[in-house]
Amino acid sequence: MNVDVTPLPGIGVRKDFALNSGRRVGVVTHRDGTIDLIVSKSEDPDACLASLPLTTEEAGTLANLLGAPQLVAQLTEEHRELPGISTRQLTIKSGSPFDGHTLADTALRTRTGVSVVAVMRAGQINPSPTPEFLFTAGDVLVVVGTSDGLDEAAKILKQG
Repeated sequence: MNVDVTPLPGIGVRKDFALNSGRRVGVVTHRDGTIDLIVSKSEDPDACLASLPLTTEEAGTLANLLGAPQLVAQLTEEHRELPGISTRQLTIKSGSPFDGHTLADTALRTRTGVSVVAVMRAGQINPSPTPEFLFTAGDVLVVVGTSDGLDEAAKILKQG
């Protein structure tokens, strides 16, 4: 899918793409760092139908919501022919005992047999995180393992 990038002099940059309906969806990143989620009118792609201002944290959360399921779906498809292997996304919630701690601190692989294959943060994918990778609230972990291992990993991330 093609993403169009349009400089907006004095404002920032618009990045958007066309939906099958003819509308365009995208973001305007302002020079001051603010971000707007935008939807255009189908009859006039330059006319904004809706604009929703987002904080950096909100934009990152939205990106995680949209990006992590796609990554999980791709990994699930790749593991489809491997019986007993599943892929799931787990979130480091605010107040988690591992918010501000490293992947090594969780000992997830040792304790559950699951592997953290990627971490989504603020719309960015961090593939194959090292043991020193520092978690923050809102991180979405993409993990691979058995169903029992994944269930146990979810409990550990929540309770310690």
